[in-house]
Amino acid sequence: MDVEPGLSAFSAVILAGGRAARLDGVDKASVEVRGRTLLAHAVDALIDATEIVVVGEPVHTERPVTFTLESPRYGGPVAALLTGRDALLRTTPCLAVLAVDMPRVDARTFRRLLEATPGHDGAVLVDPDGRRQLALVVDVARLDAVRPDHEGQHDLALHALLAELDLVDVESRGEEHRDVDTWADLRDLG
Repeated sequence: MDVEPGLSAFSAVILAGGRAARLDGVDKASVEVRGRTLLAHAVDALIDATEIVVVGEPVHTERPVTFTLESPRYGGPVAALLTGRDALLRTTPCLAVLAVDMPRVDARTFRRLLEATPGHDGAVLVDPDGRRQLALVVDVARLDAVRPDHEGQHDLALHALLAELDLVDVESRGEEHRDVDTWADLRDLG
C-alpha cells in the first residue's frame, strides 16, 4: 500500500460489540477511563478518519459516527470488522481498525501505523512481547480480496483472516497496547 503521511484518506471501524464476559457483560463502549467512555477515547484516536463505523450498541458520541451490529451477532472480531467495512458509506484506500477497549491508543498511533504501510498491505500495533493487537490499518482492496463468504466469517480468528496479508509490525509506545478485558485492567489503567 502506498501511503504518504498526511495525504491518505482513511475510514475506520471501531470494534465494540463483544460480550465482555470478563467484565460481567458490561457494555465496554460505555465504561469510563479518566472521566471519558472507552468509545470517546476510540473516536478521538481516529480523529483523522473521514468516516467512522462503530460495530456495537449505540452509545452517545460527541462526533458523528455510524452504528451497526455485526452479522452474525456476537460472531467475533472478523464478523464485526467485515460488517463495519460493509457499513461504510464511502470506500477509502485504507481502513483503520480499533478495539474499543484500548484507551491508550491515540491519533499519533494511527499516524505511525499509516507511515509504516508503504510497500505493505498494512500495519499492526504489537505489544512489547510481539503480540499483535486490535489496532491496525489495512489496504481495503487487499482486505476485500481475502474476506470469506458470510458463513465463513462467524468465529473466524482475526489472525487467520489477516494471515495472507503483508502487515508490518509497529511497536507499541508506552501503554498503547494495553486493553480493558477485566475489572483489574480497568483499575490499573485508571
